Amino acid sequence: QVQLVESGGGLVQAGGSLRLSCAASGRTFSPYMMGWFRQAPGKEREFVARIRWGSGSIFYADSAKGRFTISRDNAKNTVYLQMNSLKPEDTAVYYCAASSRLRNGMTETASYDSWGQGTQVTVSS
Repeated sequence: QVQLVESGGGLVQAGGSLRLSCAASGRTFSPYMMGWFRQAPGKEREFVARIRWGSGSIFYADSAKGRFTISRDNAKNTVYLQMNSLKPEDTAVYYCAASSRLRNGMTETASYDSWGQGTQVTVSS
């Protein structure tokens, strides 16, 4: 059983930065992929970024390209999301997710087995 705990959310002004962390624990943590998703009020949960745990291969949603950076520290079982140039439309609860195996696309919520509880990010204008 994998447990994921996000941290680092908060309130920031537009143009500011935040760094989210997701610490994973479990008997044997060796995911295939780690991802970040977000969910704004009244909207569906959407993909933000993903990183393959072994190779480090990365993929971003268009909304994240050029502003967000996903990274991981395998020794610490932690994945990060550095968010720069934040906009009010980035306001959402951000979730970390882990997938145990390759599935189609890896940008869908159904592709991931384990989820954190989420951390709130609020960007004021």
